[in-house]
Amino acid sequence: METEQTRSPHGRIPEGVGAGAPRRAPDRIGAGLTVLTERPVSLYAAAVLRIGYGLLYLAFLLREFPHRNEIWGPGSPWTPELAGQLFDQTGWASILTLSDSRPYFEACYAAALITSALFLLGWRTRLMSVLFAVMVASFHARAIFMTDGGDNLILLMAMYLVLTACGRRWSLDARRARLRASAGTTKSSAAGLDAGELRHQLGTSRRTLTAVLHNCGMFVIAAQVCFLYGSAGLYKVQGGSWGNGTALHYVLNLDLFRPWPELSILADEHDVLIAIACYLTVLLQVAFPFVLFGRLKYPVLAMLLGMHLGIAVLMGLPLFSGAMIVADAVFLPDGFYRSLGRLFQRIGRSAHVEEAAASPRVEPVLVPPQPAPSSH
Repeated sequence: METEQTRSPHGRIPEGVGAGAPRRAPDRIGAGLTVLTERPVSLYAAAVLRIGYGLLYLAFLLREFPHRNEIWGPGSPWTPELAGQLFDQTGWASILTLSDSRPYFEACYAAALITSALFLLGWRTRLMSVLFAVMVASFHARAIFMTDGGDNLILLMAMYLVLTACGRRWSLDARRARLRASAGTTKSSAAGLDAGELRHQLGTSRRTLTAVLHNCGMFVIAAQVCFLYGSAGLYKVQGGSWGNGTALHYVLNLDLFRPWPELSILADEHDVLIAIACYLTVLLQVAFPFVLFGRLKYPVLAMLLGMHLGIAVLMGLPLFSGAMIVADAVFLPDGFYRSLGRLFQRIGRSAHVEEAAASPRVEPVLVPPQPAPSSH
């Protein structure tokens, strides 16, 4: 029955009152749950994270290859006994402490290099993501005080990427799946209807579980980056050197972070630019979590890219800067990466056309027909 509260003064029920209005919030919640459980989001961003962190850690291991024994091996001043005492406090573990023999360490180092390369290429990505996280955690925990700290973020991201479907795009797994689909290798089964329905239900459950884990993993990665920037900005606000614009002056005069002393001195001569860079750094980090839902995030990400490149060059922290740049890629939509891929394809095709046009052409030589030899 219609009540008095739901009637309009003219005796009709106004639009939007009744079933429509209360369903708006449930409809939105239902749509959000549908996206969460049915479709993995940001697959290209996940692929960029996989490629970026796989490449960064592979480069890191190759860079430290001459010093591997002194950092993680039996010749390290941070002995396995000291690492074990720290494990009791932190709860970490490392496969490197299972044996103190040099051959075992070299085998672990080679395994870490191979794992990083295969994770970068996206070969058996689900398995490689787990092995990559184990390797990063093992090397990080073995000598936590021997590196520059850039591997802290790589460790977190390696653990989060285990949950994601980061091999669905730009990987050897994706290429293999395309080849199978194009070749029509889907096998038909002669089993009964019940078996087919069971396989369908199992496949649906697997896709749902994969989508939920992937979306939750990408959300945790985005939240981690927001928390990192926000906490760093709020921490800087409490310091007086950032408030008066002199923090970067002291950073540029630290001998520990001066790989190019002449360049640091040249940058330190511009007091006004140093102060502007201080204020802009704090503003970008504090405002970062609040600009992610609009177009303002693109110029903010571009300025953060410049900031991290400056840290890499002026402070000599390429691993940390690279890890932050790759982490920022999670906020770019898939449409951006598809457009970027199409742009690279057009550039490649135009370069191929120009190369073909520049190559000399071989003109055919016309040979006049010779008369047939006489039989006389």
